[in-house]
Amino acid sequence: MMAAQLPLVVGVDGSDTASQAVDWAADEAARHSVPLLCLHGSLWERYEGALPDLGTDRPAEQVAAEDIVASAAARASALRPEVKVTTRVVAADPAEALLAECRHCFGIVVGSRGRGGLAGMLLGSVGLTVAARATCPVVVVRGTAAGRRGERHRVVLGAGDQDEVAVAAAFAFREAVVRRCALDAVHAWRRTDGAERDAAGADGVGTRTVTPTGPAPGDRLLDDALRDFAEEEPDLVVNRETVEGPARKALLAAAAGADLLVLGARRRAGHVGLQLGPVNHALLHHSPCPVAVVPQPG
Repeated sequence: MMAAQLPLVVGVDGSDTASQAVDWAADEAARHSVPLLCLHGSLWERYEGALPDLGTDRPAEQVAAEDIVASAAARASALRPEVKVTTRVVAADPAEALLAECRHCFGIVVGSRGRGGLAGMLLGSVGLTVAARATCPVVVVRGTAAGRRGERHRVVLGAGDQDEVAVAAAFAFREAVVRRCALDAVHAWRRTDGAERDAAGADGVGTRTVTPTGPAPGDRLLDDALRDFAEEEPDLVVNRETVEGPARKALLAAAAGADLLVLGARRRAGHVGLQLGPVNHALLHHSPCPVAVVPQPG
């Protein structure tokens, strides 16, 4: 099956943040001309007896779940009628239901907090788990309304080390092209002493030693990562920026004027736990715009 035929999957649970994710996903599906799948995962047996008996053959929990996906599909179709929208209800943990789609989807979109999340939480457990374990691109929809609606006309790439930046760069270029907007590639580095500097990427890993009078750390990394894509899209405006200081601070500042922040992530084969570096983790919690986590194949 060709990538263009694979659906973009959005996790829905009836919450306000899930509705924001549906809106973002509908726009994204239209930009890439792919179908949209509204997926709801719920362990119905946990809530047995919590909902009233509706007098149907189907469990009340299943009826409620089907109402959630139907409402999400109606919302997406009203916003983007040209997008083919389907629904699915899975009797499984929400995060596991979404992760099971990794090999069969264009990407996964989730809201920043689910229906059961605490008001003070910046990122819910489902969003964090999926972003940290998925083997496909995951977008956590968060931030201001202007950023979610794509009104700033900028995509930001957090350029980490050489091993992970290539796949993230390809994703960022694709997004900038379909949005017809500028791409800003940002690489942050930190000085370790008077003679050596430590280049810190989006995931806080990777070093490169230079002298104080040499080029800014990360200049060559950015050039190497972006060269091929820039040649393919010569009309795309690409800005390169190296910043001395913490990567978290530099990328948060860049994201303040962006519609999407793109970050690379490593995936270690056979590792089933959360796989996020401290910088990516912080940005998923605090970014003022949606965040795309693009995994480097293990």
